[in-house]
Amino acid sequence: MENENQWSEINKDIADITKKVKSKIDEEDLVEDLKESFKKTVESTTEIFKTLINTLESTISDEEIKQDSKKVVENISSELKSVINETKTKFTGQSENNPNFEEE
Repeated sequence: MENENQWSEINKDIADITKKVKSKIDEEDLVEDLKESFKKTVESTTEIFKTLINTLESTISDEEIKQDSKKVVENISSELKSVINETKTKFTGQSENNPNFEEE
C-alpha cells in the first residue's frame, strides 16, 4: 500500500511539474508575441513618419510652411523615439537605439 502511495505522489509531482513547464512556455510565447508586435508597431510608425515627411515635401510649395511642418513632425518623431526607447528599456532592461526609427 505504501508503494502505491509513493507512485501516486510521484505522479502528482510529475503533473505539477508539467503544469509549471507549460505555464512557463505559455508566458515565454506571450512575451515573444508582445515583443514582435511592438517591433512591427515601431516599424509601421517609422514608415508613417517617412511617408508624412515625403508628402509634406512634395505637396507644400511654401518653403517656410514646409520647413515648419517638417519641424513639427520631426519633434513628434523625436518625442516618440524617446518613449519607445523607455519602453524598450522596460522590456529588455537595457537602453537600445533603434536605427530604423529615423527621419529621412
